[in-house]
Amino acid sequence: MMTSFLSRRSLIASLLASTALPSVAFAQAAAPQPIISDWPRRQPVFATGGMVASQEALATRIGAEVLEQGGNAVDAAVAVAFALAVTLPRAGNIGGGGFMIVHRADHGQTKAIDFRETAPASMKKDVYLNEKGEADLNRSQNTGLGVGIPGTVAGMALALEKYGSGKYTLARLLSPAIQLAADGFLVGDDLAFSLKQAETRLRRFEASARIFLTADGAALPRGANLQQVDLARSLSAIAADGPKAFYEGPIAEKMVASVNAAGGNWTLADLKNYRAVERDVVKGAYRGHEIVSMPPPSSGGVHLIQILNILEGFDLKAAGQNSADSIHLFAEASKLAYADRSEYLGDPDFVQVPVRGLTSKKYAETLRAQIDPAKARPGPTIKPGKPQPFESDQTTHFSVIDKDGNAVACTYTLNFSYGVGMVADGTGILMNNELDDFAAKPGVPNAYGLVGGDANAPGAGKRPLSSMSPTIVFKDGKPFLVTGSPGGSRIITTVLQVLMNVIDHGMNVAEATEAVRVHHQWLPDELRVERGLSADTIRLLRARGHKVEIRQAMGSTQSILLTKQGFEGASDLRQAGTLTAGVR
Repeated sequence: MMTSFLSRRSLIASLLASTALPSVAFAQAAAPQPIISDWPRRQPVFATGGMVASQEALATRIGAEVLEQGGNAVDAAVAVAFALAVTLPRAGNIGGGGFMIVHRADHGQTKAIDFRETAPASMKKDVYLNEKGEADLNRSQNTGLGVGIPGTVAGMALALEKYGSGKYTLARLLSPAIQLAADGFLVGDDLAFSLKQAETRLRRFEASARIFLTADGAALPRGANLQQVDLARSLSAIAADGPKAFYEGPIAEKMVASVNAAGGNWTLADLKNYRAVERDVVKGAYRGHEIVSMPPPSSGGVHLIQILNILEGFDLKAAGQNSADSIHLFAEASKLAYADRSEYLGDPDFVQVPVRGLTSKKYAETLRAQIDPAKARPGPTIKPGKPQPFESDQTTHFSVIDKDGNAVACTYTLNFSYGVGMVADGTGILMNNELDDFAAKPGVPNAYGLVGGDANAPGAGKRPLSSMSPTIVFKDGKPFLVTGSPGGSRIITTVLQVLMNVIDHGMNVAEATEAVRVHHQWLPDELRVERGLSADTIRLLRARGHKVEIRQAMGSTQSILLTKQGFEGASDLRQAGTLTAGVR
């Protein structure tokens, strides 16, 4: 059954209004259109009744429909997450994990939900080393040894139970995703491109090829109908029986069998024992704003705040947005933070992470003093600092806020595009290769060039370090900016630049999103810049000693800014198919 866009929206509205699980056909009730901007690209979408920004249009509209029908931001976020598992299969998922920041306006509480994947109980520290003791990244990137125990289903269920409005059951919020998986939807440009890029990876697994490739082994083209019947059945089981249907029983058995057939070493107990965890957020202050972000096992929040602390001592507004001066300072501060990341960050349930020291203003002063405003410092000469005395790439992000000021920033992932490339046979569920985020061997870069140490070594039950940075910025005690991005090691600097563009340079959220981005992660020692940066600026940066490399587009931010008039939103145009939708 294929439907037009308008009838699809009516069907979504009908599903969300019903407590029944989907069947063959549904009544189609009239539904109001979300507010979608027709203004020039540098202008944000505007609304007063709530807003959803995500990387995929159907998922955004589903979230907006939840808000339209009286759900809160968490209700909408859960519906978006499950919809993206169907419509954005390269990153949206139930076979991966991630992080969510939730703000409840009624009592001013902001919490972090950690649904990061965990290593199975069998994992050893040397699991990714060959017989010579050298790191073998093929094991973590392309086999079952790289697949972590998924957390998304547990995380969404926890968020809904604790912070949802109570108006929606998990089954109701799953209904649109189930229908999209069962009926299929037309492959657009973005999905067709990503499938073509992952064609070889997907072809390795028969279950994946059956879903995402044509009979002759080519990626589904634009205009094809992507139908995921097994995934619809899995989602229906979760709708009927909750997370238990995912972590125990037939779905769990099929995931264990597929992962182990690909070289992994899972047990049913690994799945049954998985728990999503609530954590205290990490907080900082920057030029009169409170920055709230994800704590370890994400490095995102810690280093977001650390870099802002360093930069607060410089007049970036006077330096100018994307000037050679401001980019130089940004790069030098980023190098220092990423060096610390390599030494100190890991799973806080297994290692002591000096969060207070790393985010200390006093510690930032010692780092700021190491920056020469006129000259780049070579990366290899920078070593991790000593924060202890100050103690006291293919991912997706979506942002949601409702009319009452409840807000969600959520980033989740399979790691690589389409994860390890494997669909667990009989489930329709794409599996992650998230355990590649462990440091296979101290000093050896992972797929994103990030260097790690013993704090992020593989281990039984551990959660690998991440850069995901779902963030809510507060002003005068109320949400001001909700944002986040995919992008692997570039997530932290991407989110940072959106914050700086808004706070330091007074840009609207669309301008802040569109602006050219830069990135430095200490090692490799190169300053990556997107196309569009002034040739004169590049020349000046090189004159200061930066090795400037022009790279592909970075990140795909989904941001909502609160103003006195209402909500302004912007979805990144660096990737096709993104959408921000507002509610009247």
